[in-house]
Amino acid sequence: MSYIDVFNGDADGLCALHQLRQADPQESQLVTGIKRDISLLQNVQAGSGDQVTVLDISLDKNRADLLRLLEAGAQIRYFDHHYAGEIPPHAALEAHIDTDANVCSSLLVSRYLEDAYLPWAVAAAFGDNLYTAAEQAAVPLGLNDEQLDQLKLLGTCLNYNGYGSSLDDLIYHPDALYRLLSPYADPFAFIHEEPGYTRLKEAYQTDFDNVAAITPDYADDGHALYVLPDARWARRVSGVYANQLAQDYPQRAHAMLTTRPEGGYLVSVRAPLNNKRGADELCRQFETGGGRQAAAGINHLPIRDYDAFVAAFRAAF
Repeated sequence: MSYIDVFNGDADGLCALHQLRQADPQESQLVTGIKRDISLLQNVQAGSGDQVTVLDISLDKNRADLLRLLEAGAQIRYFDHHYAGEIPPHAALEAHIDTDANVCSSLLVSRYLEDAYLPWAVAAAFGDNLYTAAEQAAVPLGLNDEQLDQLKLLGTCLNYNGYGSSLDDLIYHPDALYRLLSPYADPFAFIHEEPGYTRLKEAYQTDFDNVAAITPDYADDGHALYVLPDARWARRVSGVYANQLAQDYPQRAHAMLTTRPEGGYLVSVRAPLNNKRGADELCRQFETGGGRQAAAGINHLPIRDYDAFVAAFRAAF
């Protein structure tokens, strides 16, 4: 028997896996990538007796490989909050999928584990820009404002690390970042004691300072669209900057277009926080697009489709 853990390389995927492996430590094969690399099951070979855990990647985007693995005899646990489409009925599939806009995969895992490692789920929810859900989930912990802010920054930094057009853009490969987390049952110990977190936090703060001076390429009362340059720092900070803008202007939809080295744009979309829906439907109109109701993206938007995207963005919200 082998254990294979497949997880999105963002805060939600990392914290979901960390909770599960705190509860059930196993030596496992780790399958992950940049945040946008969601077709991860194509990288998995498993058969009879193998246990595959899948965290925070769309079932719909991985349907063919999920069916392949089930037919090969693998047992699969699946936790996710992205658009799933029809969930295959199969005795070997244990699906925990909830696409509510106020839920993330780590909160689903926390629910499954009866909140045994709840602070990690709170950090993940903050990282996924679910501030209200994070604060509500944290109530039983009795944290003070400083501790909540520390978990918020932790989730933001873990999420920041997942953004980029390739692994070369990232501060840490996500499996390396998971291995930094794994010795720490307490997130506050990780925050205060792990030198790798200090490095990640400093990189985030530097990149965020760079982006603060950029003005919108298009803006009206309900929308703002930014175009970021072809630079590693811009690719890294694009998603967390979109999250921050969504918090600052909750009545407005946001789009962050980061120029790709090979041409075109990497797109992050945030629905207005006061009406968290429509981001996934907008992005699925374009090839390589997907996501969830509140936050979605397009891996490659050709330059020729810029005007079409702006029109669709304005119409969607």
